[in-house]
Amino acid sequence: MTTAILAPERAPWVDDPFAEAMRTGRGPLWLRRPDGHRYPLDVERWCAPPDSADRTLLLRCLRRGVPTIDLGCGPGRLVAELQSYGLPALGVDITHAAVARTRGIGGSALCRSVFDPLPGEGRWGTALLADGNLGIGGDPEALLRRAAELLAPSGVLLVEVEPAELDERVTVTVEDAWGRCGPSFPWARLGAAATVGIAGHVGLGPSDSWSARGRHFLALRRIRAAK
Repeated sequence: MTTAILAPERAPWVDDPFAEAMRTGRGPLWLRRPDGHRYPLDVERWCAPPDSADRTLLLRCLRRGVPTIDLGCGPGRLVAELQSYGLPALGVDITHAAVARTRGIGGSALCRSVFDPLPGEGRWGTALLADGNLGIGGDPEALLRRAAELLAPSGVLLVEVEPAELDERVTVTVEDAWGRCGPSFPWARLGAAATVGIAGHVGLGPSDSWSARGRHFLALRRIRAAK
């Protein structure tokens, strides 16, 4: 009798072209839907120093002056920049190469899912969901609820949303320029209105919105219950 040897299951963002892009700092990469439509992933921008749009996020973190957690930190440009100014910050990402790159530029990061136990739960002053990370897990309500759990009562979630008004749940793979793809996984893309609507279900409401270099952002705070 022979025993079949099963290959280990591949994991998105870990066993796919994204991990290689984090090692090299180069793309191009896309999220590819089953119908062939592709969304670009801006690898070179993520691996470069923060640009002027990033700085609109960073300035809000620095003005608040409270510990900040970056959910899905990727190569860590935001975490490293905040720490360079002396602000306590932590990145979280499931891709080992991204965490290594973050640490290599002076940032602190953990290789974990945002849904794993994390340090300082319920005490973070600011949380970040930038660079499309509102799509993590394909369930924005679950993700926003998790972010709210991490925040202190007076905490703020700074989230990047899609420029267009949409609420899209899709299955995608990461694809590189040679057509190599990783495993499929659920993803989401939301504009501002859809994000605000879903945030309300988990006790978060908008306190600010702004745009920079074609990117769009929201600040979300806990909704105070009426007395």
